[in-house]
Formats: sequence, structure tokens, C-alpha cells
Amino acid sequence: MLRRWLLACLLGFNSLAAWAIAPYIAGDRVAAGEWPAVAAEVEKNLYAAGFQVLGRYAPKGLPAHGVVVATDPGMLDRIRELGGMAIMAAPIRVGFTTDGAVSYTNPDYWYRALLRNRFPQAEATARAVQSRLAQALGAGPGFGGDERAADLPRYRYIVGMERFDDKKNLLARYPSFEAALKTVDDNLARGLAGTSKVYEVVLPQRKIAVIGVAMNSPANGDAATLNKIGMQDRIAGYPYEICVLDGEVHAFYARYRLALAFPDLGMGTFMRIVYVPEEIRATLKTVAGGA
Repeated sequence: MLRRWLLACLLGFNSLAAWAIAPYIAGDRVAAGEWPAVAAEVEKNLYAAGFQVLGRYAPKGLPAHGVVVATDPGMLDRIRELGGMAIMAAPIRVGFTTDGAVSYTNPDYWYRALLRNRFPQAEATARAVQSRLAQALGAGPGFGGDERAADLPRYRYIVGMERFDDKKNLLARYPSFEAALKTVDDNLARGLAGTSKVYEVVLPQRKIAVIGVAMNSPANGDAATLNKIGMQDRIAGYPYEICVLDGEVHAFYARYRLALAFPDLGMGTFMRIVYVPEEIRATLKTVAGGA
């Protein structure tokens, strides 16, 4: 326990100042077993460290892989203060495989990218989240690419591609937050476009919400994309998310969102999924009820 605590402190205070940051951190292995048993072990470790578990994701087409999605009460407090697109920073995704491998999204990387110029307002909380994740899940090496901390708030894969605030993010408009959220929830419950809900975080006082969307299509769903690029070890990059901001429904355009999740993707490999960004947008627009 003392060793994990020391690792957590080192990770929390040194990684946040690092010049280059990886999107994922390798955790300690858990016992191999059936999918539900491994998921339960990951959840137990998260609960013990004070995290709130939001849901599980079993990607159709990747039976040995899974994701547990959690959130941190302290970070939710910061998100309430910040409002708007900060809601996208609510989920913490932990990937696992049935052989016991565990990895998780690096808070340093994702909070810098998603909170952008407001990251300093949440930095102390981000340090605490990072340290407690290290205690709960282990603090192995980072992997999945390296991006400069200064570049993450305005990240894009290459010149000309979309950024965080691209106009393509907007999927639909409604007369109220309640109407927008109900439409998304109802469409996911119906399984439109081969989708389903993984988790949901709603902050009604700020009229913001984020919903994890499983894309289950065998042709162009999440598993199909991961298999095309051969990066199944980055399963913690999923599921995709959609958010409701007052009466608007948004989702990051995939040339930003997928690139953020897979920054070390070579251009040749990226070309294998050249049609995926528009396919994802069409799927999420259907979920949003957009025309």
C-alpha cells in the first residue's frame, strides 16, 4: 500500500508538469476470468478509492475486451462550476481484458484537452484524481502516443483537421434542455442506428449532460473501427460520448475525437478509417434526432 501511495504521489505531481503526455496509463493486472468477474474486480477497486461507477461497456465484436466508466465527485464539482463543454470531462474510462490487463485514461492528458484554458481552475482536483487512480488501479507506464501539454487545449491531428470547438459538433437543437435530453435518451432506448446507452451524467442545474454511446454496428461500430486500426489495447478510448448543452446536442467530430484518443495513429492507418468520421456523425445525428 505504501509503495502504491508513493507511486501515486509521483504520478500526480510529476506527470502533470510533464512536457509530453500519453493518453493512457497501464494499470496493475487483476485476476483473469470471465468478463463480468473482471469488470467487477475493476469496479471494486474504483469504489474503494472513492470513485462513482457509471456503467460497463462490452463492445460487440470484441468479446475479451471491456470498459468500466466512472466519475469523480470532486471533478464533478469543478465541472458544475465551469459548465458548458466541461461536462465532456466527467467520464473516466478504464479498459480491461479477460486475461486481466487493465488500462485507463490519463487524467492529465484528457483534462487538459477537454477543459482547455480552464484546466488551471481544476488542476488541484486533477492531481487528486490522478493520484487516487494510481492507488486504485496501479501506475504503470503511459502509452498510446505523446502530446505536448501546451498543445492539448488546441489539439488537432494535422493542419486542416477539426479541433475541439468545430461547428460540425452540433447535431440538433431543441426548445429546452429537457426536450433535448429526452430525445437522446429515448432514441438510445430504442437502439436507433445500432446504438445503446452506456452511462449518463446529468447536471440539471447547469443544463448540461454527457451520455456514453455504444455503437454496435458490425459494419462500422466501435469494434469494427478498433479492428481496422489494430489498436484494441486502447479500448479505454471508448465509448464515444454525446452531450446536451441547454437545448443543443453536440458530439465531437471524429477527426478530432478519434485523433485525440489515438494520437500516434499513422497516416496510412488513419486512411483505413477515412469514412468513419462521417459514419459516426450520421449515427450520432440519428441519436440526437437531427434532420
